[in-house]
Amino acid sequence: MLKKKVLSLCVVLALTGILAGCNGGNKADNTNSKETVSASSGVSYPYDFKDDHDREITIKEEPKKVISLSPAITETIYALGEEDRLVGRSDSDDYPIEVTKIDSLGTVSEPNVEKIVSLNPDIVVVSSITKDEVVEKIQKLGINVVVIKEATSLEGVYDKISTVAALFNDKGDGEDLVEDMKEKVEDITEKVKDLDKPSVYYVVGYGEYGDYAATGDTFIGNIIERAGATNAASDGTNWSYSLEKLVQKNPDILVCTNKYDTKAGIKAANGYKELSAVKGEKLYEIDEDLLNRQGPRVVDGLEELAKIIHPEVFNKGVKVKVS
Repeated sequence: MLKKKVLSLCVVLALTGILAGCNGGNKADNTNSKETVSASSGVSYPYDFKDDHDREITIKEEPKKVISLSPAITETIYALGEEDRLVGRSDSDDYPIEVTKIDSLGTVSEPNVEKIVSLNPDIVVVSSITKDEVVEKIQKLGINVVVIKEATSLEGVYDKISTVAALFNDKGDGEDLVEDMKEKVEDITEKVKDLDKPSVYYVVGYGEYGDYAATGDTFIGNIIERAGATNAASDGTNWSYSLEKLVQKNPDILVCTNKYDTKAGIKAANGYKELSAVKGEKLYEIDEDLLNRQGPRVVDGLEELAKIIHPEVFNKGVKVKVS
């Protein structure tokens, strides 16, 4: 069972483009990328720019039919109110629930190219988890593919949203969405900035195939610190962490996904069950999609983490499971 849980967690992270090391391990953030399309730039057609794989893209006219093969991008499209242009999605795209009515075209990494072509889209938007050979195959068939990489910070997420908004020629709504997110982030961080910072360990995987956590070079690691805590795994890299180190540090709080019966597995796992946080009912669950999917809901993920870490401040509407 432990083996299954570890693999399930890693697969979910990979499908949403979170595991570092995918696509050559390039973890460059969009925040400082010259290739990122800025929503502040005017959109006129033909529209020429470079995507996050440094490929020259030309969009001849405003897209009317769009395929998204990334849950985060799909959620952004809905948040922008542009869902009427969406004609295809990946199997992993399930939020909001309305998106499940749209044709599913296969996995994030290996979608069905024939189905994509049959929908005759103007553009296909993917994350870096979609295989390079798939991107090239679709592009060779005369369909524009735009790659938008995963970010390592909230600022990078803002840039991703601005990029999607620019693709839809919807700069105004993109700017409004980002501004709303920034205001909520500021409200949360202002509440926790002067509070004590407990140590938090975010469990990504555990068991015989290794121990994985939100290390210091990850997006979730960044969010933990924004939520008013110190990241117990900040000295790790590329999601890998040592159980020996974890036991030595004995963090104040553990957080895990609310899926796959992970919490029960951690409570029974060697090394983990002896931790003070586990014995002291400080092992909490969270909806991992709020953190793994780098779209508008990451701000909700930040808030949920802040509620776990500082319940004395966020004492209303807490959505975490303690027992």
